[in-house]
Amino acid sequence: MARLSLAAIEDLSRTALRRAGAAAHQADPVARAIRRAEADDLSAVGLGYLPVCLAHLRGGKIAGDAVPARREGHRLTAIRIDAASGFAHPSFDIGVEPLAAAARGHGIAALSIVRSYSIGVLGHPVEDIADRGLIALAFTNSPPNMAPWGGRKKLFGTNPLAFAVPRADAPPLVVDQATTAVTKVRLAAAATSGAAIPPDWAFDVDGKPTTDPKAALAGSMAPSGAAKGANLALLVEVLAAALTGANLSADIAPYAVGEGVPPGTGQFFIAIDPTAFADGFAERIGRLAGAIIEDAPARLPGARRLAARAHAVRAGVEVDDALLARIAA
Repeated sequence: MARLSLAAIEDLSRTALRRAGAAAHQADPVARAIRRAEADDLSAVGLGYLPVCLAHLRGGKIAGDAVPARREGHRLTAIRIDAASGFAHPSFDIGVEPLAAAARGHGIAALSIVRSYSIGVLGHPVEDIADRGLIALAFTNSPPNMAPWGGRKKLFGTNPLAFAVPRADAPPLVVDQATTAVTKVRLAAAATSGAAIPPDWAFDVDGKPTTDPKAALAGSMAPSGAAKGANLALLVEVLAAALTGANLSADIAPYAVGEGVPPGTGQFFIAIDPTAFADGFAERIGRLAGAIIEDAPARLPGARRLAARAHAVRAGVEVDDALLARIAA
């Protein structure tokens, strides 16, 4: 194992992305996102996912020279960005300030990103919006892994959703979760290791619960909360894909395939200025957060992430030598 500083992780990521064909304006925000994922102990979507990104850059699934652009429109509170088949991160960087300004000016605003590649940790952009004093909600679709409740055909992705709430004297409250019972990364890891999975994680091709991760990958992933989770996945599909004009999840090729056409996913963000609706928001959020913390062993969502972040700043992050070799190759 090697121990790397966060700055070294960002530099490593940027160098690898540039060598694989990403222009600086694409590589830089992605490298920063990988650094943030590693700091929050989310290596599966940090350095652990970097080799996939490199393969997709070389295989044409990501346009490394894409120049994202804001789409013109007459709606002051509807910000639209075309990622041009590049990473989603540069598009968010273009859209976040106009989004925040529109929300402050009108109370609520939305940002859509289309023709994009995965944005990685969805909790980070909502945290960035909340750092500007705004409530944030986010939705993104992904390649199909989940069938509608009671069905067998993959129709939805893991379709994450996230939200963040600003607090007066503390970091934003951040929630980031998939609508599936487990992440695709964990399911794939179980298939690689041969370990059995819980029966509520996935279904086989016949729609029956399975403990075999390979049968699960051939079948479909289970939604979190049964029909309720499937309904949330549908909501994400409506907002991130149907509303934005992005590809539906069912039309996106699996990320596991290194070559092919860009996935064309969508992201949708909503920003709300709390001061536009009622006075005393910060005080009520403080009371609510305090009540959760006081009810030990309950904890605020994101507490472990913040603790990991603080430790990573002090001590760096351990990275497997085999992963570093894959990235170098």
